[in-house]
Amino acid sequence: MQAVVLAAGEGTRLRPLTEDKPKGMVEVAGQPILTHCFDQLVDLGASELIVVVGYLKETIISHYGDEYEGIPITYAHQREQKGLAHALLTVEEHIDDDFMLILGDNIFQANLEDVVQRQQEDRADAAFLVEEVPWEEAGRYGVCDTNKYGEIVDVIEKPEDPPSNLVMTGFYTFTPAIFHACHLVQPSNRNEYEISDAVGLLIASGRTIDAIALDGWRMDIGYPEDRDEAERRLTGELEDAEANA
Repeated sequence: MQAVVLAAGEGTRLRPLTEDKPKGMVEVAGQPILTHCFDQLVDLGASELIVVVGYLKETIISHYGDEYEGIPITYAHQREQKGLAHALLTVEEHIDDDFMLILGDNIFQANLEDVVQRQQEDRADAAFLVEEVPWEEAGRYGVCDTNKYGEIVDVIEKPEDPPSNLVMTGFYTFTPAIFHACHLVQPSNRNEYEISDAVGLLIASGRTIDAIALDGWRMDIGYPEDRDEAERRLTGELEDAEANA
């Protein structure tokens, strides 16, 4: 399965860490965030890494080149950062079949393989790793509403009055049907083309999207303190593994 990594963002909230590098190249536990993403995608059996680049893209391209651990890398350029649905359209010509999508500013220690397995069962048109967060934080994310079967029936981007505290994380699987939906998306009130709106169009067209509950943890590296917390967690897990060896 091909894997798409969104890594075009400037990371203004991560400054000063991103003054001379894109946020995907910010180091956590001695490795760029993108290296953590790539390692997990390779472990999941990715056949190709398709990386969307933009801000200071040369830094990423020169660091990784055209392959990672023997897996070919293809780069797609997002010239303007206009939202995740806009970024996803830059890879449309490269996608052949079902694919993984990971946000290149997220660190996961979680059950990503469950999402991939669900997609491969051919029961769903998409599968998302979702996480329960405190109700007061839900409005910061894309909030999911699900039915009794665990299928996502609605996604609302950063709602003022969230219908649930179940939110999308930064890992998804899709069929190529998502591209048609992205083409139909209109700019949001943030003037961005939102992935949640594209998902809403998939749902409206009768597509099935499954929610897979997060087992483990993930960090969205939006601020310097997020990077520090992810580093503490990764370093602590490594020390625990060495102690138990």
